[in-house]
Amino acid sequence: MNIIITSNERLPALLYGGSPRVVWCLAKELSLLGHRVQLLAPSGSECPFADVLPYEPRQDVRELIPPDVDIVHFNSGVPKAMQSPYIFTQHGNVLPGESIDRNTVFVSKNHAARHGSESFVHNGLDWQDAAQSSLPRCDFHFLGKAAWRKKNVRGAIAATKEVPSARLHVLGGHRLNFSMGFRFTASSRISFHGMTNDHQKYEIMSRSQGLVFPVRWHEPFGLAIIESMHCGCPVFGTPYGSLPELVPPEVGLLSSSQSELATAMADADRWDPATCTAYATEYFNSKRMALAYLEKYERVINGESLNATPPTLLKPEEKLLPWYP
Repeated sequence: MNIIITSNERLPALLYGGSPRVVWCLAKELSLLGHRVQLLAPSGSECPFADVLPYEPRQDVRELIPPDVDIVHFNSGVPKAMQSPYIFTQHGNVLPGESIDRNTVFVSKNHAARHGSESFVHNGLDWQDAAQSSLPRCDFHFLGKAAWRKKNVRGAIAATKEVPSARLHVLGGHRLNFSMGFRFTASSRISFHGMTNDHQKYEIMSRSQGLVFPVRWHEPFGLAIIESMHCGCPVFGTPYGSLPELVPPEVGLLSSSQSELATAMADADRWDPATCTAYATEYFNSKRMALAYLEKYERVINGESLNATPPTLLKPEEKLLPWYP
């Protein structure tokens, strides 16, 4: 199959990146499965296992799509009047009334259901490049855009402070932040690392007792969750969005109560790192993701739509979901 996959960010992603990393792992896996893969990505992108079709932001991407393509996999907006078969992955949440294409794939069952759809594929990553460690575990970590209030780094910090002597490493944030109003964290028990590359991130996660992830929105998927589990870390998060389908009891605990999460964190040793790693490895690998997407590709090539009607957000969602002390 001749497949084009789009990315609106330069590839490869050098620091932590969400959808660009998924695109990279999907393209690599499809190539390993024997398909011809081309990446339609911003100028400056490079890839050793797929041809790169560079484009500039103002270009009409339809003019860059060769006539012999079998399927185009969009990861950002779909151009109007597309002639080639295509699908579109909706990576984030959408606004009420926002138009969504019929050939949309969501990234979790919950993500799809909130838009009246059953079309989803879980993200997967290439675990061959992920570091493994048998070092003693201490401290906890938060991974995400700490400046976003919905990611609730404040809640992660507060829960950690309830655990005697516990420390928290914040990956993706700074001690002094003005992005969402003034925030300064003075506690010496909280370390901030800013944006990290894979080596820095895995070095911290492989020695962590768990991911503290008390998000206050309906998380569409959460790469931080599966990366942390693969490093042997249980997840201490809120029961919103995709988390209940990604985090069964054997790999973490979900609660909207700060004190309940803190109690579980204090007993983090009850979760087995090997179980967390095995779970992430089996269910969220890039080959499993690629095979699921191939099924979607074949349906569209055969003339089907992935959704009977255009998906839409079924009801307005709260800006910030509950979080209790």
